Amino acid sequence: MYWFVSISLVFINKWLLSNSDTLVDAPLFITWFQCLVTVCLCIGLSKLSNFFPNKFSFPGLDYSWRTAIRIMPLSCVFFAMIVFNNLCLKYLDVSFYFVARSLTTVFNVILTYLILRKKTGCKAILCCAVIIAGYLTSVFQENGLGTLSLLGLVYGLSASLAVSLFSILTSKGLAYVDGSVWRLTFYNNINSFLLFIVGIVLTDELTELNYLPATFSVASILSLFIPSCLCVMLFSSYVGLFFWSMMLISGIFGFAISYVTTWQIQVTSPLTHNISGTAKAAVQTILAALISLHFKSVLWWLGNSMVVAGSIAYAYVRHKISTREQALQLPQSRSASDMEPFLEKSVASDPERSK
Repeated sequence: MYWFVSISLVFINKWLLSNSDTLVDAPLFITWFQCLVTVCLCIGLSKLSNFFPNKFSFPGLDYSWRTAIRIMPLSCVFFAMIVFNNLCLKYLDVSFYFVARSLTTVFNVILTYLILRKKTGCKAILCCAVIIAGYLTSVFQENGLGTLSLLGLVYGLSASLAVSLFSILTSKGLAYVDGSVWRLTFYNNINSFLLFIVGIVLTDELTELNYLPATFSVASILSLFIPSCLCVMLFSSYVGLFFWSMMLISGIFGFAISYVTTWQIQVTSPLTHNISGTAKAAVQTILAALISLHFKSVLWWLGNSMVVAGSIAYAYVRHKISTREQALQLPQSRSASDMEPFLEKSVASDPERSK
């Protein structure tokens, strides 16, 4: 389920952000709409939980301006994370998308030291070195194939930095919402909803919105009186319906990725989830390469393999360190509640929920 939702979301967003058939170049508006869908789903599920408490549970979402203002600094990082993430996807091929954002682990190590003053062991640093080597190999090969976008690469690095910073600062944001991941998601998306409106105005995307496909256009009105406009009406209505359907699906899948991530961690473990996410990215890369029919060199695949191997090794090393630290702090066997910090960090910092 996690693989299906995550991979589908990436390909849907790629179509929305870079397909010429959409007739609109408005990445901020597209992401703004997805935030709106997430907010509506959070409110809807919260209300349903009140009516059907025995069927499923969802936290209450009482909005507070004071809480929203406190979370705003974190929301700004969240805003940057999803903007750069989608812009990276817009300018780069899906097959290179994973590698372009693969330095998140490296930034985690750097920012953990700079912000939290925590040092990282030699084994973890060695894993980061493997990731960097694979990243550089893939970048040089992608450039040699003539399919590298420097702008997309910069957006990918920016997204990696934002994701890393968000994951580190998330614990502070959770303190304002009683440790609830869903409440934090709710506030982050509301704040980002407002930030996107400002961004849309400042980047002059308002002019692009004039080209948004509409399910019912002027042609549909004229077709009532002029038969020759009927074909135009049918075509424009189809394009508009398909576009808005994809927009809605992307918003639903963006919300669903948080749920399936939580579910996967609950039924497996944080380590298994991290390895599953990396393996999913590898499969996503292979699928994208097959769909695009772009030739990739042996060194290109080697670079990708190094990034995957380094990421899995790092997840394993960090898991062993965390297990050792918890064993020293809590000699007793871990209860189910001890999984909460792992669950919250994985869900809140997952960049693919943002779409």
